[in-house]
Amino acid sequence: MNAPYSNCSPSPIRSSGIGGAPPLLSVRGLVKTFPGRRVLGRAAAPVRAVDGVDLELAAGETLGLVGESGCGKSTTGRMLVRLLEPTSGTVEFEGRDITHLSPRALRPVRRRLQIIFQDPHASLNPRRTVARIIAEPLLVQGATAPAARERAAELLDLVGLRAEHLDRHPYQFSGGQAQRIGIARALATGPRLIVADEPVSALDVSVQAQVVHLMGRLGAEMGVSFLFIAHDLSVVKRVCDRVAVMYLGRVVEIGDKRELYDEPAHPYTRALLSAVPLPDPAAERRRERILLLGDPPSPAAPPSGCGFHPRCPKAQAVCRTERPLLRVVGSGARTAACHFPETG
Repeated sequence: MNAPYSNCSPSPIRSSGIGGAPPLLSVRGLVKTFPGRRVLGRAAAPVRAVDGVDLELAAGETLGLVGESGCGKSTTGRMLVRLLEPTSGTVEFEGRDITHLSPRALRPVRRRLQIIFQDPHASLNPRRTVARIIAEPLLVQGATAPAARERAAELLDLVGLRAEHLDRHPYQFSGGQAQRIGIARALATGPRLIVADEPVSALDVSVQAQVVHLMGRLGAEMGVSFLFIAHDLSVVKRVCDRVAVMYLGRVVEIGDKRELYDEPAHPYTRALLSAVPLPDPAAERRRERILLLGDPPSPAAPPSGCGFHPRCPKAQAVCRTERPLLRVVGSGARTAACHFPETG
C-alpha cells in the first residue's frame, strides 16, 4: 500500500495568464457558514456550506466547478460576485481585493464581473420587456436610454435572437431563448468574467448543447472568462479548460481537463466520472461503475479527517483523523486532496 501524503503546507496548481500575467480571479480560504435553523426553540448547529476554497482563474479561461447537489459550488459562485458575503477568506479580481468593498465601491467592479443564473425564467423580471431587462445594467452604469436600447438590440443578435423580440416579455420565450436573454444581459456591460451558475441544468438536452456552444463561441470571440458551475461532467468537458471538483464544501481535485478526465486522482472524481454515460455501448458495458456508499454527510455535522472517508472505498485509519490538503499529482497539471491518490 502506498504511504499517505504528508499533511504539510499545500502546493496548489496556479492558473497563469498569457505571458505569465497574474490571474484574473484569485480566491483564498473562502468560507461561508450559515446559522442553523431553530427547531422547537433550539438553535441547530451552523452549516459550513463552503469550507476553505482556493481557486485561480486566468484571463480568457473557462474553469468548471463540479460536484453533487449541496456541495457548495453555487454558494461559492455567489460569493465571488458578492451576492453572498463570505464568512472569511478573500476574493481578488483584477488584482484588487473586493471581499469587503461597499456597495458604492463595488458598482464599477460589477461592469466587469457578472453572473448567469440557473433558472432563466426565474431570473428575468416578468413585468419588464426584454429591452429593459438587457438595458438595466447599462442604465445603472449611466448609459442613456436610447444607447442602452441600441446595445440591447446588438446583444440579442449576438445571442441568436432578433431585434423584434425587444418589446416582448419573458413568458413569451422558451427556456433556451430565455437563457439567451440572460446571457445577453450578462454581456451588456462588457465583463471580463462571468459566473455561470448551472446555466443549462434547467434546459432540455438538445437545447443544452446549443447554449453551451453559444457560451463557448462568445467566450472565444469576446475574450470573456467563465466560472462554469455544473453537476454534469459531460457538459463541463465540452466547454471548460480546467476543472475543479468540490465535495462537502472543499475542492478535492483541480487541474487540466484532459488529465483529470483521463486519469482522475481522487476517489470521488473517479466515482463521478464512472457515472458519465459513454457514447459507445460496448465500452459502457465493459467499464467499472463505482458506487459510493450512503449519502453525502451533512455540512452541519461533517466527519473528522477527510470529509469523503465515510464513502471512500480506499479509506484507511489516517483518513479518519487527518484532513488531506491539495497536493500536486501525476504530471503536475493537477492537485488532489487525498492521502492515497491514484498517480498511475
